[in-house]
Amino acid sequence: MARTTIENNVIAYLDNDDSPDITNPIHSTEIAKAYGFDGPLVGGVTVWGWATDTIMEALGEGWLDQGWAEYLFRQPTYPGDSLTVKAVLNEDVPLASWSVEMINKSGDVCVTGTVGLGKAEWLQELKLPGSMGASSEPENKGPLTLENAEIGKDWLAAELGFSEEESTEFIAKKQHTDNPLFLGGNGIAHPSWTAGWAEKLLRHNFEIPSSMHTKSRVQHHARIPIGTSVIGGAHLIDAYERKAHHFANYDVLLADNEGNRLAQLRHWTIFKIATMEERAKLAD
Repeated sequence: MARTTIENNVIAYLDNDDSPDITNPIHSTEIAKAYGFDGPLVGGVTVWGWATDTIMEALGEGWLDQGWAEYLFRQPTYPGDSLTVKAVLNEDVPLASWSVEMINKSGDVCVTGTVGLGKAEWLQELKLPGSMGASSEPENKGPLTLENAEIGKDWLAAELGFSEEESTEFIAKKQHTDNPLFLGGNGIAHPSWTAGWAEKLLRHNFEIPSSMHTKSRVQHHARIPIGTSVIGGAHLIDAYERKAHHFANYDVLLADNEGNRLAQLRHWTIFKIATMEERAKLAD
């Protein structure tokens, strides 16, 4: 009988220096505590990346070629947390899929998601950038604000070669996997590397003091082998305030330099995190 439940365990780790001088200092003890958190927040795409082996147990390697994921961060994950990654087959739905939860030792569900093979039902909702001509990072970037957010506009595209050096550094720092699919000169990009492009493009276009990834949709179109030049473009869907946080919602397309689609994402992030004082005002 085929398995309908899969469980694995992982111990959470911080994938960056615990310093306020990093690109996104909410992942440091000093800044995270200043915002009222118990400790440094582990990056969202890193946390979701730990579910990769469980997902592939459920769906096979084909998920990396033509597969999708939708996931939501419900609670912070801190270094040292013991997480259970649980996947359960959804048997009573038209398209076969699996529900995924990442649960800490206290029983808090930190991440919920759904994954499946083929094309996601929401794929046609994703907007394609009108321009994929990669540009250098602007020298005088300004901040993203609710006032200057140009809803419906494309952001500047960026290009990065997925080299063996890039892959090796990513696995050493971000995803400590021993899965041979992602290792060596014949390796392919880890899905966490793919998902990380959304925040990369945010910072390619704007100065962002700290951000918090809250939700994602990801459609994989093809594996990304070593030697691929990846171009990423983004299209802003919305920018809004919620519970004193400022959110951006935008779509991302990743393609190779021949125009072949590699992945599409819809990404939600808090680009201005509310301070404790701002949150307290809402509670008054």
